[in-house]
Amino acid sequence: MITYGTAALLFPAISLIMLAYTNRFLALAALVRSLHAKYLEHNKKGVLQGQIGNLRYRLRLLRHMQGMGVLSFISCIVCMYGIYLSNVVVAEISFALSLLFFTVSLVISFVEIQLSNKALELELSDMEEHADPSFVKYLKKKLDPRKKLDDKSEE
Repeated sequence: MITYGTAALLFPAISLIMLAYTNRFLALAALVRSLHAKYLEHNKKGVLQGQIGNLRYRLRLLRHMQGMGVLSFISCIVCMYGIYLSNVVVAEISFALSLLFFTVSLVISFVEIQLSNKALELELSDMEEHADPSFVKYLKKKLDPRKKLDDKSEE
């Protein structure tokens, strides 16, 4: 049997995830504005085209994440209303829907995070190409644990 306490457990979780999604949106918005300024400044279509596509897709994912979060919140409210009316069927179905929407939202969030990390890796690899190769090779050699093992085996 679902009680008010059961349904109320979702409210803080959904609120926190919506806050996190809002923060991601603000970060993406700042990135888009920065990219737009860079585009206007340098007018390098080829370099920025891939980043623009990635951002457009991530913004679409974010919209779906937020939408699923809102649907989860609404379903949770309907569940609370079903409990208030003592309608167990409405309460249970809406609670299950709320959990389902929340789960879908988190899965989409996971995909967006993977894309975000991939974009950052591309940025880092782009900067590595322009760095002094001798310094990069030196750092890789110093930080490579396999190299340290080879050095010890030679002694």
